[in-house]
Amino acid sequence: MAIPIGKRPLFPGFYKAITIRDQAVATAIHEMVKRGQPYVGAFMLKDDNADKDTIDSMDEVYDVGTFCQVTSAFPVQGEQPSMTAVLYPHRRIKMTSLIPSNRDADATMNKAEATAAEATLEDQPAKEQEPQDKQGDVVASFEENSTEPSKALQPYESLSFLRKYPVSFVNVDNLAEEPLDKKSGTVRALVAEIVNVCKEMATMNPLFRDQISTFAMSQNAGNIGEDPGKLADFAAAVAAAESYELQEALSSLNIEQRLSKSLEVLKKEHMNMQLQSKIVKDVESKIQKRQREYWLHEQLKGIKRELGMESDGKDKLIERFRDKANKLAMPDGVKKVFEEELNKLAHLEPAASEFNVTRNYLDWLTQIPWGQRSAENFGIKNAMRVLDEDHHGLKDVKDRILEFIAVGKLRGTVEGKILCMVGPPGVGKTSIGKSIAKALNRQYYRFSVGGLTDVAEIKGHRRTYVGALPGRIIQALKKCQTENPLVLIDEVDKIGRGHQGDPSSALLELLDPEQNNSFLDHYMDVPVDLSKVLFVCTANMTDTIPRPLLDRMEMIELSGYVADEKMAIAERYLAPAAKELSGLKDADVQLEKEAIAELIHKYCRESGVRNLKKQIEKVYRKSALKIIQDLGEDVLSEDKALTEEGKAAQLESSKDTTDVKETSENIENETTETPRIALKVPDSVHVSINKDNLKDYVGPPVYTSDRLYDITPAGVAMGLAWTQMGGAALYVESILETALNSHSRPNLERTGNLKNVMKESTSIAYSFAKSVMARDFPGNQFFEHARIHLHCPEGAVQKDGPSAGITMATSLLSLALDKPLDPTIAMTGELTVTGKVLRIGGLREKTVAARRAGGQDDPVSS
Repeated sequence: MAIPIGKRPLFPGFYKAITIRDQAVATAIHEMVKRGQPYVGAFMLKDDNADKDTIDSMDEVYDVGTFCQVTSAFPVQGEQPSMTAVLYPHRRIKMTSLIPSNRDADATMNKAEATAAEATLEDQPAKEQEPQDKQGDVVASFEENSTEPSKALQPYESLSFLRKYPVSFVNVDNLAEEPLDKKSGTVRALVAEIVNVCKEMATMNPLFRDQISTFAMSQNAGNIGEDPGKLADFAAAVAAAESYELQEALSSLNIEQRLSKSLEVLKKEHMNMQLQSKIVKDVESKIQKRQREYWLHEQLKGIKRELGMESDGKDKLIERFRDKANKLAMPDGVKKVFEEELNKLAHLEPAASEFNVTRNYLDWLTQIPWGQRSAENFGIKNAMRVLDEDHHGLKDVKDRILEFIAVGKLRGTVEGKILCMVGPPGVGKTSIGKSIAKALNRQYYRFSVGGLTDVAEIKGHRRTYVGALPGRIIQALKKCQTENPLVLIDEVDKIGRGHQGDPSSALLELLDPEQNNSFLDHYMDVPVDLSKVLFVCTANMTDTIPRPLLDRMEMIELSGYVADEKMAIAERYLAPAAKELSGLKDADVQLEKEAIAELIHKYCRESGVRNLKKQIEKVYRKSALKIIQDLGEDVLSEDKALTEEGKAAQLESSKDTTDVKETSENIENETTETPRIALKVPDSVHVSINKDNLKDYVGPPVYTSDRLYDITPAGVAMGLAWTQMGGAALYVESILETALNSHSRPNLERTGNLKNVMKESTSIAYSFAKSVMARDFPGNQFFEHARIHLHCPEGAVQKDGPSAGITMATSLLSLALDKPLDPTIAMTGELTVTGKVLRIGGLREKTVAARRAGGQDDPVSS
């Protein structure tokens, strides 16, 4: 009986389970097993997609197959009942002819012959049937080449009991292997290579290793190289290859050829296994680092738990929070909230999302320094020393700060005061706040609200948001770890307003002494006492600060520095710092006093000293460059500057000739902690920067003169203005556009980039001038027919403010009376329609501007 096999042939000595779906074939196999003749021929189908259990034509299968014993067969239940049969191949056979199945049984034999065959088979005594039941005898009968013609020509009679089943029968010949010389070098080499490939595959695949172990144990003394033919069959049986390649190995009766074919399919299997291993390693490498870190962290946690250093348990976390809370003087309301949140944490699973939210909240709640205050120092002498060390001048400001500290000394506290430093840029507002913190021995925290548009920065986020955080003031308390730090709120005049709310209104609660003793942060949601915090704000002007916020602060105005103060600051602070910053600390480079005076008067007229600091640093930088250029690279060579590590790193960098990269592949060898050392300027170098050679360092003067006129014509008046950068002289010019005649109509044209307030001032001055002429000079008909053009020079600069009224009225009257003004007179002040001049502001800056315009650099002392 023949059974077609799909996709893989059966090799002698290696079990194979097949599935029989044809019920007739399954019944026939069951009958064969029952009668003790469980032997079939297995031939592989040429079409890998074919699935059948009978052979209709010899062309459907390969002619070389295997003689197999059915060791077991059992039914399988399912949608289509089938049978699973386990076959054990014994030897190779070759199909010589196909006997048609008994679908046309009458064409093959008649019923009488079949009946006689069955009767003969059934009437045989048990002792005659016994040899057939023995596996070895039956196998032997098939292996022997019978010489009796009757048995060779009529093999069907021995299986006549299968006549009624539509199964396939074939006539076969046993195939004998060709003689083999085991000592042949080719055979030994092939055997050795197959063994080596099997060993390599065994290291990659545990299942393959088990198959090799089973095969080795089945051989004599466990030597798998003793039987080359068996080894070739094993290699082909375990390899996953194309069906035709395996069939070629099965059909090879020459052992050397069979070994070669088997080695070929085994090598392909080995390559597939290597590729699979590479793919697995590539995938594992992507997650290996994360897995490794995870396991290391877990091991670290376990080690720390064993040593009692740390525990990731919830109990330890709760205990840690409770220990921290016991060290703090929490108010009763806060303590109640703390206990509630701690109980909630105790009943939450660590994997729950609410667990982390509650833990973070408790972390913040226990990091606020409840009841923790730093010991303050209200010593007046100490405060004076600190302020004088850090700042020169600013007597009014220092006196106000000392008054503030003196009151704190008598009261024992400085609660209830919010200071606001107002002044132009560069006068030291921020550094004064730092000096106050140093004098009072308070912790210092600074944050800027310039451009701030989100209320959450002040009041915090609600805990419902992902990534919620408290406001900046709560973060300040956490960082300072005291309830009484000094918090500097910078640029309070530049606070913004966006769709997230109005931060300036949120500051009201923070800076109101009546409210900040119970400040409520959205995240904390418990009242926090901020009354002990000393708030210091800085601003350049008060115009943009909202009135309610301005009302809660005490203003301290810093009007800026005059020339002698700038000189002292430059000599004491700026020049030494800039010299050291430029690497010229020990060099003989002198910035003369007259050069500093020239910088102050012709380059840096701002109220602050920030620009003066930049110019002095520029002078020293230029000096450093000139020194190096004059001395040459030989005196200050790179070899002296580089350390040994720096030289090695530079050598590594020079090896990389490719384009500049963001990060070099060899960056570890190209970097070092101490690549360079500072070089000292030789003592023979002497540099002096004075008034004459200052232009070589900072260029030509920016301000040459404040006066446009040495002798002012009629209609020109000098006014004084206050700007953010200090004081300035401002001219007002008036001219008559056309000659006076009785037919011209009066008109006033205004130019000079004037804003609304100054435009109103021109109208007031024009009306007042006409009233003066009508009252005091009735015969002068100038304004009845004059077309006047009033201009304020430098039209690129915007001008606004109420202090130009008297200057404009004087300019118009000078033009009307045709009387020039004294060139040494400058004026300022707001004018009413009736001629009253109102009080002025910025007197210090305007006085400095007047003295500068008059050619006197020394400030007034009064």
